[in-house]
Amino acid sequence: MAEAGLGETVSELQEAYESGRTRSVAWRQAQLRGLLRLLKENEEEAFQALHEDLGKHHAEAYRDEVGLLVKSTNAALRELGNWMAPEKVWVPLIAFPASAQIVPEPLGVVLIFSCWNFPLGLSLEPLIGAIAAGNAVALKPSELSPCTAKFLGDNIGRYMDATAVKVVQGGSDVGELLMEHRWDKVLFTGSPRVARVVMSAASRHLTPVALELGGKCPCIFDSARDLQIAVNRIIGAKWSSCAGQACIAIDYVLVEERFVPILIKVLKSTLKRFFSDADHMARIVNARHFERLSNLLKDTSVAASVIHGGSMDAKNLHIEPTILLNPPLDSAIMTEEIFGPLLPIITVKKIEDSIAFVKARPKPLAIYAFTGNAVLRRRIVEETSSGSVTFNDAVVQYAIDALPFGGVGQSGFGQYHGKYSFEMFSHKKAVMKRGYLIELKLRYPPWDESKVALMRHLYRFNYFGFVLSFLGLRR
Repeated sequence: MAEAGLGETVSELQEAYESGRTRSVAWRQAQLRGLLRLLKENEEEAFQALHEDLGKHHAEAYRDEVGLLVKSTNAALRELGNWMAPEKVWVPLIAFPASAQIVPEPLGVVLIFSCWNFPLGLSLEPLIGAIAAGNAVALKPSELSPCTAKFLGDNIGRYMDATAVKVVQGGSDVGELLMEHRWDKVLFTGSPRVARVVMSAASRHLTPVALELGGKCPCIFDSARDLQIAVNRIIGAKWSSCAGQACIAIDYVLVEERFVPILIKVLKSTLKRFFSDADHMARIVNARHFERLSNLLKDTSVAASVIHGGSMDAKNLHIEPTILLNPPLDSAIMTEEIFGPLLPIITVKKIEDSIAFVKARPKPLAIYAFTGNAVLRRRIVEETSSGSVTFNDAVVQYAIDALPFGGVGQSGFGQYHGKYSFEMFSHKKAVMKRGYLIELKLRYPPWDESKVALMRHLYRFNYFGFVLSFLGLRR
């Protein structure tokens, strides 16, 4: 899209917002209902786009994207009235007569950059919140998932207000042009490298930014009550989530040496059962990422640590589920986010050592731990920092609307999903109203020590008792 065309797009979004219609409950509900119709009436087309872009089986596409979006949209429609309602807050009696509330208002015109690995979900999940909050929205899908980007571009305008919700397609050059405009908020999902570019561009207009980045999400594996169920969940969170190309996918496993043989045995047998048909695992998104993943295994010492899998099909962009045991900790596979179907297993003498291991590295988007040890669970929560912690499962926290989704430190900042999506794209405006019944002169000059003494009591002691004394209603 040419720069002039982008300018017209931004101007039309601004006009739509300034018209005031996006603020109404009716408009917000209509857009959400339109999104529901889009998903339901074009489900097969969505499945086809996700298969062409990433080789996703339609069951995985429904589980991770289409189905989740239907759930999230229905939840937003159900809760919208509660989210929009002003929140009354307590006002000290010293301010009597007064009332105060927090009123959520839309930010204005917002920009959403989505990512290629869940191109439908990562586009529409934040869009739900932005629309529910009453904003006009520009959505920039990833050019690395062109079929899904086209699907969104062809359908958003048919089911939603085409002047207030727009899809902008194109590559990184279009993204750079978009960031030359002033936005009221930008949400970017992607790599830290591009996030730095987005933040730098946003700083020119002092535009607030939310970043969803990812990182190396560890899985601490202690003894499990049901080993098979635990392994099922680990495999689901690694290889069955876009072939490991997910920001919340398990990046590596920490396990005591004594548990390694049985863990590996069950992993291998379960992988064989789950993926006997190659079509049941997504492919690598493109040749560049395929080469990046293959390069992770080219180091001799890393290749020597492969104990399962490792075969690669460059023509079809498929990589076999691969397990590595104790690759060098200074190798790229242990210092960079893997974002693919390669799983290092790192052994520790005792499972408590895993806490220090995780703390010594950048804060991850998620920490997973399979353990029945209550003390270990408490230590993980209290002593580590991450976007989320999930015990005895993995990845499923993403589907819980009541939980905020987002990172901390290098894994990003800003949280969304459910009400948190609404809040991400809202401003909480403080509103206070006072009456004229009481006026305390101690707040005004001329100053003297008696006023200072009264103020000390005001800030230090019980408001109610102080006011009664001040008014002469109590000795």
